[in-house]
This record gives sequence, C-alpha cells and structure tokens, in this order.
Amino acid sequence: MPASLLRHRALRAATRLLAASAAAMALAPAAFAQADWPRQPVTLIMGFPAGSGVDVVARTLQEPLARALGQPVVIDYKAGAAGNIASEYVVHARPDGYTLVFGTAATHGSNAALYKRLPFDVEADFVPVAPVLDVSNVLTVNPDVINVRTLKEFVDTVKAHPGKYNFASTGNGTGTHMAFAEFNWRLGLDMVHVPYKGGPEAITSVVRGETCCIMNQVQTVLPQYKAGKVRLLGVTTARRVEAVKEVPPIAASGLPGTRGFDSSIWFGIFAPRGTEAHIVDRLNAAIRTVLEQPEIREKFESQGNTVRIETPAQFRKTVHDNRVKWAEVAKAANVSID
Repeated sequence: MPASLLRHRALRAATRLLAASAAAMALAPAAFAQADWPRQPVTLIMGFPAGSGVDVVARTLQEPLARALGQPVVIDYKAGAAGNIASEYVVHARPDGYTLVFGTAATHGSNAALYKRLPFDVEADFVPVAPVLDVSNVLTVNPDVINVRTLKEFVDTVKAHPGKYNFASTGNGTGTHMAFAEFNWRLGLDMVHVPYKGGPEAITSVVRGETCCIMNQVQTVLPQYKAGKVRLLGVTTARRVEAVKEVPPIAASGLPGTRGFDSSIWFGIFAPRGTEAHIVDRLNAAIRTVLEQPEIREKFESQGNTVRIETPAQFRKTVHDNRVKWAEVAKAANVSID
C-alpha cells in the first residue's frame, strides 16, 4: 500500500478520535451537572400563612422530600394576594431548581381570571413540576348562626333571606372563595363574601359566629367538626371523602344546579420558566417517591385529601384545563378582584 494512502488513513482515524474525544468532553459537564443536582438546599416559597391547609400539606411533604433529594427543603413564607406575592417572587428567581413555589388550583388557575393585571402568566412563566394532592372542600356551617342540618335546608334558608348571610373564605380568589362563588351561582343564592387572610382566621370566624359558613378544606375543619362546633353539609368532590364519609357530595343532593358540581382543588409545585428538564424530572421523581410511601398516602387521606401523581407533561395539561374551567366560572358568576 502506498505510503501516501497510509498517511491519509492515519489522518482520518486521528480526526475521528479527536472528534469523539471532543464530543465526550462536551457531554461530560452536562452529565455531571445532571448527576450533581441538587448541591444545596431547595427553597419552597409558600404564598399562604403558617397553619393554613396548604402549609399543612407542605410541612407533611417537607422532610420526606428532603430525604428523597438528599438536601434540606426550606419553606419560606411570602403570604398575601391569594398567593400572587409568592408566585411573582418565584417568577424572578433563578431557574436553577433551588427556588420553587407551592401552588394551587387558585394561584395557577382562577387567579388568572380574577386578577386582570397579574405581573406574570400563570402558565407561560412557570414550569409545572408535579401535583401533590386533590383537596376536597366541604360546606361547613355554624348551627348557632344558621341552624340547618341538610343542604336543602341551607339553600331554602338562604333563599328566604337574600343578602343576610355572610360566608367566609381564605382570601379573595382562593379556592374556598371560588368554590362558594360557583355554588351560589349554580343555586341562585345571594350571600355576602367576607375574605380572611388564611384558613385559621376564616374557620375561626365561622366558629365565633362572625360568618355563617365556609367551603374550606376538609383537613382544616376536621378539628372543629370533631369537637362539635360546626356541621358539615356536603363535600365539593364528586365522591365521598374517606375522612368524613358520612357527609354526602353536593353533586348527589338532587338539588337543581348541583348535578356535576365538583369544586375540588389541587396543590402542586412549580419552578420558574427556563428550569432545565433534567431538574424538573428529578424533582418530579422525588415527589412521586414520597407520595408512593404508604404512610404518607395514609396520612394525607386521613386528612381528607387524595394523592395525585402525574408527569410534568400531564400536570401541565391539568393546569391548563383548570385555568379554562375557572375562567368560565368567574365569567358566569361575575366574580373579579380588580
């Protein structure tokens, strides 16, 4: 074989070797980065007060998630404006996976319909990481204010006294507000909305008789219910809730307007736009690992919640569909914040 041909083949082989080495070197940092995340504590921004239903869920998730990630999970409270303060904070955070927001069907759904000038887009500016729970609200009344035992008695009493009864919520635009707004719209009820700063204040207002009622999360009203201070008339999910299985669904009442009523909400975790897919997938897998633990699942279910496991893509669809639904309800019920 001529020497020139041998040199040519040797040169081609060397070129291929150099190219392969360069490609391997280029891929190495990315592979290392994926394997090396997380390298520091992960901060979960909480848009609701300590002790609220959302906070109780986050606290339950906190330690198991830290073990799954191998790093501490810190909860940082930035409550207010129905969770919008926390959401805006995370929108401007570095998209490195270390700053997340604990969102809800309100913060990333109904708020988009209620607040006309949000400084962010609830879909475009966030990456849905994973849902955590489906949460049922329950129509909760103080019998000293409105002495009724069934949903029909409640509706008849309110209709007989338009504008007399005040209902509480955990804040303008929250899931508790929107659940009652949808209920009143469907049933044709005239009630006065009284927003509070969070779950503890709202349920306290009912117990004290400052308001007659609330559609609050089952887990939040359970202590007062077990103490005999309030009555539960109907859950907002299509099915009964195990923790209060004696309470029928509103949708099963047979009252006009209640067929198909399902005003349950979800809680989930979001990252800022631009967060890399491998970080989102790592977080999603860690959350799934926690939610699949029998003791975690049983604890959540005992509080009246249902574990929800989805991929990031599935969760993105959930968020979109939820936004569409609440936009329709807000328009039909003529509810807005600004």
